Amino acid sequence: MSATERPLTSVPGRIWAALAIGVAAQFALQSLRPPPPANAADLPPPPRAAALRAASFGEPAAAARLAMLYVQAFDLGAGNALPYARLDFDRLALWLRAILDTDPRSNYPLFAAARIYAEVEDPAKLRSMLRLIHESFPQDPNRRWPALAHAALLAKHRLGDLPLARRYAADLQRLTTDPAIPLWAKQMEIFILEDMNELEAARIMLGGLLAGGRLEDPTERQFLNQRLEDLERRISSRP
Repeated sequence: MSATERPLTSVPGRIWAALAIGVAAQFALQSLRPPPPANAADLPPPPRAAALRAASFGEPAAAARLAMLYVQAFDLGAGNALPYARLDFDRLALWLRAILDTDPRSNYPLFAAARIYAEVEDPAKLRSMLRLIHESFPQDPNRRWPALAHAALLAKHRLGDLPLARRYAADLQRLTTDPAIPLWAKQMEIFILEDMNELEAARIMLGGLLAGGRLEDPTERQFLNQRLEDLERRISSRP
């Protein structure tokens, strides 16, 4: 402490009391202020991925995580009573895409799109999340296949849109190359074709899968052979 500075203990008590009253009044005024009206534009426009990377100081993964935390906590903000189901989902999709472009190796933005935001009851908002997943999938199919597989299930069971589910399943089967991807994911299109009563197309695809020589597990081959026989019986029993 310099010679010109006085210790805090030398401040008169009335000054401390006035300061305490001022702080208390400020808190009281803030508590009485009505919350701002919630609306679908509460989520601001996202920054560009290039801007996020430039602000990351060489740590784009950290910047992407912080941006993701901001988006997920947005509906819990102090002045925002807007639940995420009422957000502008087109703007939300832009945020998730910018975060994904900032850190392309992260699967979390697509996981959030498929498992969190796609749980809304609004079909249009659900389709917005499915569209984001499908458009992002070709950039890294072997890492992003779980999100697209879940999107196919949502299109089938939540939307009842079998052609859309088949489109997702077909791209999953066509674009993935990693042998570690489970067989059920690559079989999805066959099962959806059965649901669409496209039995002949399902039989052709299943026969090609068995003849392709990629199935090494004898249990899997036996299971698929049984399904192929079932399909052939159903086709032959048709009028």
